[in-house]
Amino acid sequence: MSEDLAQTPSDSIVDKVYLQVRDMAIDYVFKPGERINEVALSKTLGVSRTPLREALNRLNIEGLLKFSPGKGFYCRDLDVNEIFQLYELRKSLEVSAVRLAIQRAGDERIREALDFLEATGPEAGERTVVELVALDEAFHERVMAMSGNAEMLRVLKNVNARIRFVRWIDMRRADRPASQREHRLLLQALLARDENACAALLEKHIDRRMDQITSAIREGYAQIYMAGQELAATT
Repeated sequence: MSEDLAQTPSDSIVDKVYLQVRDMAIDYVFKPGERINEVALSKTLGVSRTPLREALNRLNIEGLLKFSPGKGFYCRDLDVNEIFQLYELRKSLEVSAVRLAIQRAGDERIREALDFLEATGPEAGERTVVELVALDEAFHERVMAMSGNAEMLRVLKNVNARIRFVRWIDMRRADRPASQREHRLLLQALLARDENACAALLEKHIDRRMDQITSAIREGYAQIYMAGQELAATT
């Protein structure tokens, strides 16, 4: 075996590092705009810089990190315009997908989604914000999957990851029972093959104004830096 092949990291190692750093990027463990110290990060994760660099490149392609030639990788900013555009993209994707789902989804599959709503319930209960956002993403991705278009679902998952931090902030203010009612109305309209009702419900459900996003991002910045100060105070 050649030396180059011997040093090539296995896919499993790269995937593991990718998932670890992806979670850190989504959670803003790195501060917005912060340059990522690859040497320090590789030591923290207990891996060489080769699989780390592959993971960082993947995350840059996905928009979860930024790369500056000659300088390195950076944590993405919490940018109001970018988040707004991602919400617009999400809305466009989901409305297009539900039109396809009307044509392609069987009644049984739609009823399974209604059962999912019933099982997860209208109330937040003891669930954390992270758990509530995960449930909401699971619902929307389930509806997207009914379109039968795997590429649209792949793009939606990427969008969901890129707006997830803002959604955690947003979820604290959300009315879950109202949101679950809207989910149920959407599925009922889908079962009735009412394209106009489905599109109108999704547009209203997903739409976010610029001032709402700005407010959530302002709160997000406060949370990120407050957590950093609290950590510094304990070390």
